[in-house]
Amino acid sequence: MATVAFLGLGVMGYPMAGFLARAGHSVRVYNRTAARAEQWLGDYAGEACATPAEAARGAEVVFACVGNDHDLREVVTGEQGAFVGMAAGSLFVDHTTASADVARELAAAGRDQGIGFLDAPISGGQAGAENGVLTVMVGGAEGDYERAQPLIDCYARAISLLGPVGSGQLCKMVNQICIAGAVQGLAEGLHFAKAAGLDAEQVIGVISKGAAQSWQMENRYKTMLAGEYEHGFAVDWMRKDLAIVLDEAQRNGALLPVTALVDQFYSEVQALGGGRWDTSSLLARLTNVRDFD
Repeated sequence: MATVAFLGLGVMGYPMAGFLARAGHSVRVYNRTAARAEQWLGDYAGEACATPAEAARGAEVVFACVGNDHDLREVVTGEQGAFVGMAAGSLFVDHTTASADVARELAAAGRDQGIGFLDAPISGGQAGAENGVLTVMVGGAEGDYERAQPLIDCYARAISLLGPVGSGQLCKMVNQICIAGAVQGLAEGLHFAKAAGLDAEQVIGVISKGAAQSWQMENRYKTMLAGEYEHGFAVDWMRKDLAIVLDEAQRNGALLPVTALVDQFYSEVQALGGGRWDTSSLLARLTNVRDFD
């Protein structure tokens, strides 16, 4: 059993840290809002710490799952960041969806202190975290990966090493590109079915058995048809991720016209007051499209 720290107890980090505790590891947690850490202690065995540095002190592996590049830098290299408390030979595993640049930057800072670093963004949403079936995309050294894998297995169904540091974040960008297109296609399909007078439930029952099938179709069409969006991965978060994607594409020359268009559509969902709605709310935009004419 390992001594580990987990920084960030949001909708993803909270259950992920819980799976580590339930597996018998000694878990120290830090959250910017201390009440959230105290709540976690009510559900799991562990220790709450006042700073990332305190949580990381003596930990063999430190995990993080926070909001964005700025949040990540703060909890890693800030005045009371994790690297202040981590010893040479320890390992930092970042589950934040962030830029490949910040992953490389923090890996270099860790290397100067003898600290290993993996960028390991996740996919599977809140349900995947709560059920311990996340997909984890990893960038870093093979030795660090092999060291972290048994711990990550506590809350993951699939984990893969894609290449050097930054590769995990680049893979997550591909994931978000594909999701954006799939959700928009599903939204348009449902919108068309209703406009054509078809029974949308029946249509999905047919096409979901063929080449049009997707995770989004299987898991989101019912709530989309019901106009229920108070769940799942928020539009605000998706726009943050797509901004990272589009910024990277400007640098590497990739052409992403559909992704850029869907990002614009999500901005319109935000204008409808749907920033915290699930990403499947692209259908709501279609029913209100005249607002943007």
